[in-house]
Amino acid sequence: MTLLAFRTPASTLVTGADPGTIPGPAAAAVPAPRLTSTVAKEYVHRACHAEVFLTGSERLTDTTFAVTAQWPRAHTFFSTPDGTHHDPLQAAETIRQAGLYLAHTRFGVPLDHKFMMWNLDYTTRPDRLVIGAAPTDLTLEVRIAAQPRRSGTTVDFTLDTVVRRGSQSAATGYARFTTVPDPTYQRLRRGRHDAELPSAPVVPAEPLPPARVGRLRPCDVVLTPAGTPGSWHLSPDFRHPILFDHANDHIPGMVLMEAARQAANALSSPVTVTPTAAATTFHRYAEHDTPTTITARHTPGQDPRALTTTVTGHQHGEPVFTTVLTGHPDHH
Repeated sequence: MTLLAFRTPASTLVTGADPGTIPGPAAAAVPAPRLTSTVAKEYVHRACHAEVFLTGSERLTDTTFAVTAQWPRAHTFFSTPDGTHHDPLQAAETIRQAGLYLAHTRFGVPLDHKFMMWNLDYTTRPDRLVIGAAPTDLTLEVRIAAQPRRSGTTVDFTLDTVVRRGSQSAATGYARFTTVPDPTYQRLRRGRHDAELPSAPVVPAEPLPPARVGRLRPCDVVLTPAGTPGSWHLSPDFRHPILFDHANDHIPGMVLMEAARQAANALSSPVTVTPTAAATTFHRYAEHDTPTTITARHTPGQDPRALTTTVTGHQHGEPVFTTVLTGHPDHH
C-alpha cells in the first residue's frame, strides 16, 4: 500500500453500503435505491458503530471531497442540556472523523498508523444546529492537503471544512495532524504506547455539579475543584462510553476540549455558556496517570456579545493543550 495514492476515480462515491438491488423482473424497470449506512468504524477510530457520524464521500478534485454525515436526534452526550440543539462540539468530532476517514480511504494511510492531532478548530451557527423532526443530514466540503516528510511514511495533513445542512453553512473547521507508522509512534512514546488504561491519579475532591459546567448527568463531568479560583483538576471517568470509546495510551483530545468547555462554564457560573466556537492547540500528549490542572480566564475577544475564555491544561507544569473558546451566555 502506497501512501498518498488515490484509490478511487473522481466519479466514485464511497458509502457505507453498496447500492441495493431489486430482485426479480422489477429490477429492469425500477431503479435500485441507494442504501446508506455509516462508514467502517475503523476508518474513524471508533469502537462503537453508534459513534460514527460519517456515511460516505465523493472526490470533487484532487484535494477536495464531499463527505456525507448524519447526526441523531437524541445523543446522550452531543446535545444541549435542554435537548433542542446539537452540541457544537459534535461539529468538531465530525470534522475530526472526516480527517481520519479521508486519510485512510483517499490517501492510503494504513489502518495501523497512528494519528497525532495538533490543531482542531470549529465555528458554528447555533440557529442551524436546531434538532428537527428527523436526523440531521449534513454534507462536509473538505479541502485536505498532505505533505510527506523526508521518511515518506510520516505525513502532515491539514483540513479545511465547511459543514452544510442543506444549502446553508452550519459550521466551519480546521484541523492539522500527522500520521506516523506504529514503530515510529512507539519510539516517540518511549514505552508509553500500551493502550491499556492505567489507574487514574487520585483527585481529593468531588466532581463539580453538572449544572455548573453546562451538563445534565454527573457521569459527564470531567472537572473537580482545585482550591484556586479559575483552576480545576481533570478527572474524567475512564469508563465513559463516549469520551473513552476505546482504549488509548493517552487522554483523547476530545476529552480535553470538553474540559475546556466545562471550565468556561465553571468560570462563568451561574451563567451558562454555549461554546459556539473554539480553537485548540495540542502541545503534547496528556498522560492518564499524571495529574492534569485545567485553568481558565476571560480574555478579550472580537465579539462584544460573547465571552472569550482561554483554557489551558498542564501536566508537571508543562502545557498539554490550549483552547480559546467563544461562547454566548445564556442568562435564562
